[in-house]
Amino acid sequence: MDTLSFSLQKTRNLHQSEIPDLKTPIDSDALFKNSNVVLILHKGEQYFLRLTRNGKLILNK
Repeated sequence: MDTLSFSLQKTRNLHQSEIPDLKTPIDSDALFKNSNVVLILHKGEQYFLRLTRNGKLILNK
């Protein structure tokens, strides 16, 4: 199973109580701990948030 599929399955298995408070900032180091790509589902569409070698963030569909 690739990293993105694992992340998607892991996200679907979150309980409401495990979802972080949206007012609390999420450190990018935590998001990109195991990979330089984070999969985001938005209105049924998949987006990829990538961390570049220069430390910039790029969002792609």
